[in-house]
Amino acid sequence: MTDRSTFPDPVYRDTVLGPLFDGVKAHYADHMAAINRAHLVMLVETGILTAGQGAAIAGALSGIAAETDLASLTYTGEYEDYFFFVEAELKRRLGADLGGMLHTARSRNDMDHTVFKLALRSRTDAMLHAMLILAEALIAKGRAERDTLIVAYTHGQPAQPSTFGHYLAAVIEVLLSDIDRLERAGRALDLCPMGAAAITTSGFPIDRGRVADLLGFAGAKRNAYGCIASVDYITGLYSALKLPFLHLGRVVQDMAFWSAFEVGQLYVPNALVQISSIMPQKRNPVPIEHLRHLASVTVGRCDTMMATMHNTPFTDMNDSEGEVQAAGYDAFASGARVIALLTAFIPACSINADRVRKTADAACITVTELADTLVREEGLSFRQAHDIAARTARAVIAEQAPLRRGYSAFCTAFQTEIGRATRLDPDVFATAVSSETFIARRDRFGGPAPAALDAAFDDYARHADALSAALTKTRTRQTVAANALAKAFGQLTEIT
Repeated sequence: MTDRSTFPDPVYRDTVLGPLFDGVKAHYADHMAAINRAHLVMLVETGILTAGQGAAIAGALSGIAAETDLASLTYTGEYEDYFFFVEAELKRRLGADLGGMLHTARSRNDMDHTVFKLALRSRTDAMLHAMLILAEALIAKGRAERDTLIVAYTHGQPAQPSTFGHYLAAVIEVLLSDIDRLERAGRALDLCPMGAAAITTSGFPIDRGRVADLLGFAGAKRNAYGCIASVDYITGLYSALKLPFLHLGRVVQDMAFWSAFEVGQLYVPNALVQISSIMPQKRNPVPIEHLRHLASVTVGRCDTMMATMHNTPFTDMNDSEGEVQAAGYDAFASGARVIALLTAFIPACSINADRVRKTADAACITVTELADTLVREEGLSFRQAHDIAARTARAVIAEQAPLRRGYSAFCTAFQTEIGRATRLDPDVFATAVSSETFIARRDRFGGPAPAALDAAFDDYARHADALSAALTKTRTRQTVAANALAKAFGQLTEIT
């Protein structure tokens, strides 16, 4: 039976090749052009092509770039994708022989993974930069709120007094760790696959390091099979990208809880509040909801990338290319929205001191320090002190009185438990159960006391500065490489 059909089948064209063509236009055309220029420079420098051949191809590439309206290009089926469009243009301008020489010693395989890495590299760079801006904003806010009392919750219940600065310090530590992880994962993007060709490099005397340098990579990825088969640069990256949004989502959930009417610890300013369309008294801090769902969407998009790589063969395959890569870019897009909104949101919010004080009083959250004071001042075991503190707390809560007014209840509890009167006078008791004393006495490494927090914020600032300096160094290297490529390619076009 004779098969008289021609490629591409209309359905395959419309469902696969057309969208892929549009994806290359949207994400990779500039990167493909850079690879073409760098590869051409290397072919001439290694003598694989003559200077004259290189000059002719360089001129044609410049002409294609200047004369092609990329936005107006549509997929017709004439060329399998944008790469073949450029190659066809080269052959039309230079003839089939010379026009096909640019593809010497390379494959779509190494080109594809190189454009993917270039596209991910720029997105990762932008995400790291945005996350560092968030870290700097949180450090500034944390310093400003160093002494601002809050109620710290565990298991959804009021637990102990802390400060907003101390809470934000915990957020900053996790964020900086997440930035570290993303930066480390991004290093896999900095190794260039070009020169791997289809699987095994080439019989031509190529200089893989030169192409890597011209494209701004730190170096060439060593194993040629791994260049086209390894997807760890994808799985590692999206694993690291997922974590900050999972972690920040927990902070956002706290913001929702703290700003609830029944808690009221966090005040969200009017610029970030929408009023109900029917209930004029109702302030809805809806940015919190958007932060929460966008963070969750970002986590889900990262998981999509991981799941798509699962059980795929260890070789070059479409499961890690084209539309799959483009799907991952949506994670960067939604994640960027989270980071930008959170950078504006948290610094704009403030703590409602009156509500903090009322909750602290109602829940006796300083009673742990009363127990600690009894151990130090009365020589009791902590278990004895804990029992006295518990009796005292139950009594004042039953009376709906603040702990600072519970000296009588405390004396009764002490007498009942120990069999003698306490040596603590009312002033010592009042000092022991104040939130300010609770904070001040927790001046250990990592605690909420002012000196401990100042040291922490200084350390976080140094950490952020080091990350920022490393990012700047990488950007500078890439700029230098882009200039070197432009110069080397320009010199080819000047050859007559």
